[in-house]
Amino acid sequence: MSSTKNPYQIINETPQLRVSDGAIASIFDDCFDDCPPTSRKLVLVLSQLGDFDSLEYIWWIQREIDRLKAEQIAVRAIGIGDRQSGEYFCKFTGFDPHWLYVDAIANIHQQLNLYAGLTTQYPLLSPSQSAWVNLMLMCAGIKSAGTLKEVLRGYTGDRRSPQLIGDDETIKAAPLPPLKGAFFQWAGGKGYQRPFELATLRLRNMAEVLSKWQAYVPDASHMTQRGGTFLFDAQNQLIYEHRDRGILGFAANPSYPLQFLNF
Repeated sequence: MSSTKNPYQIINETPQLRVSDGAIASIFDDCFDDCPPTSRKLVLVLSQLGDFDSLEYIWWIQREIDRLKAEQIAVRAIGIGDRQSGEYFCKFTGFDPHWLYVDAIANIHQQLNLYAGLTTQYPLLSPSQSAWVNLMLMCAGIKSAGTLKEVLRGYTGDRRSPQLIGDDETIKAAPLPPLKGAFFQWAGGKGYQRPFELATLRLRNMAEVLSKWQAYVPDASHMTQRGGTFLFDAQNQLIYEHRDRGILGFAANPSYPLQFLNF
């Protein structure tokens, strides 16, 4: 689907369900609460709320939330799911439910021409079953640029990325026993993303979603849909965008996904 409207117009003119109160509104309707006139607006159009990308991206946002507020960058996110999905998502990630909106059918993604991923419909399979097959193929790197490289980075570490888990922080990622952040020093020291550190965070996210699958993914037919990032200045002009091209492709710089903000 193509559109002559710019991303701000499309996002502003497409009402969504707000997780905090169930209201149907433009995501910018309540922007006066945290958007002074000088604010930039960061809009994350997420994939399914139970997706690796959505959980990991918001983890980075929460990590830098104080800096985002100090820089007067208002954050809004739209994810695929329903209100219950959003409530579970916010409870797990700590993301403000006033800032999260949900689109049950990925309508906004289609209007913004975001990558739908593999969408093959297989004979004798329902749309949800076909989406599962397509998702597995994408996880194997088919029509999902950079996915295998990014999975590997989670296990091998990344010296260009900051340390992800504090030494005194305890991570519960079933089926592993609770792990202290200091444990990862044995895999390669400290002060950067150590081997297995990111993979452990991803395992924690997966354990959370699988234990509450129906809540996070009420409709599996949209699992392959990818998202995008849009940053607008105070005059609502687009100053940065990133369009995901595969699973775990939510950032142009995976080592530091928020580099584009120039903190």
